Amino acid sequence: MFNLQNQSTGYILSIALVLFFPLLAIPQEKEHKPEEFRIMFYNVENLFDPFDDSLKNDNEFLPGGMRAWTWKKFEKKLQHTAKVIISAGGWRPPEIIGFCEVENRFSLIQLLKRTPLERFGYQIVHEESPDSRGIDVALIYRPDKVKHLYHRAIPVIFEGDSASATRDILYMKGLVGGQDTLHLFVNHWPSKYGGATATISRRRDAALTLRAAVDSLQKKDSTALIVITGDFNDQPSDESVLVHLDAKDRQQDDPGFFLLNLMHPLMGKWDIGTHKFREEWSIIDQFIVSSPLLYKTEGLRLAAKRAEILRLPFLLEEDRIHNGTKPFRTYNGMRYQGGFSDHLPIMLHLEF
Repeated sequence: MFNLQNQSTGYILSIALVLFFPLLAIPQEKEHKPEEFRIMFYNVENLFDPFDDSLKNDNEFLPGGMRAWTWKKFEKKLQHTAKVIISAGGWRPPEIIGFCEVENRFSLIQLLKRTPLERFGYQIVHEESPDSRGIDVALIYRPDKVKHLYHRAIPVIFEGDSASATRDILYMKGLVGGQDTLHLFVNHWPSKYGGATATISRRRDAALTLRAAVDSLQKKDSTALIVITGDFNDQPSDESVLVHLDAKDRQQDDPGFFLLNLMHPLMGKWDIGTHKFREEWSIIDQFIVSSPLLYKTEGLRLAAKRAEILRLPFLLEEDRIHNGTKPFRTYNGMRYQGGFSDHLPIMLHLEF
């Protein structure tokens, strides 16, 4: 018996197939996902080689020094540092990594040649700083991801005390994605050794030096893409960062040029920070960006993830005295324990 319903269903199906199959021949546009571009910063805590430098006060980190620093311990420190970098990047390490507390270029060369980092082809940007202990700021970058255009060391001069010296600010200008110019500043501001109040003017002078460099860039280009990172030895809410550097604690309604501190939202959380002193965590390692990175819709811009503290489990140990956790350091006081650093690394997430 003839079934009219089946005939109708078949007819509709035939029409649908005729209309649908030609669409399969038309190339479908693939969704274009932005490419990640990450910048990491890490205070590696005394990446010293075991050789004496007569021009530096490096006696503490010699085989005969108080820490009995040897080539074997130095090599372990290199492997540990490489482990942090590779683990932080999820086996695809960051495009740029800033450092502080690196003794010299030789230590960086060993880091890149004697560890698994060798296969990524990182290049070094480093200048000797006038710090009395000989610790410098530096950075490494992947030349397949960013093109080095220029760099220089910016000296920090203390008002009324030109004889004292501290770490320079390292500035690098690079080209990302073949089209966007990135300005990067790596810092290690004066510590609070000798007292927070007594040294506050030194961090103010570092902040004013950096701000002058930023203002110079902004004057030439009001859309300058600027990333500032480092160990500031002050928190985002402290005067040096918030007032003298003028790094805002929140995004501004006015889309004009300003600096935004991406670490401020992470403050005030128990057991969260980049450095711990006794029972108190603080966020003294920071990422600060210029506002054009917030508002760009094409090219290099800030990713949704923004910035984070990398709390990799192997970087922490139980704090049996002050509760919670603390960084797993190379030394606990003067006792060698073979850890990593007294700081946790931080990561900035960009995309283009």
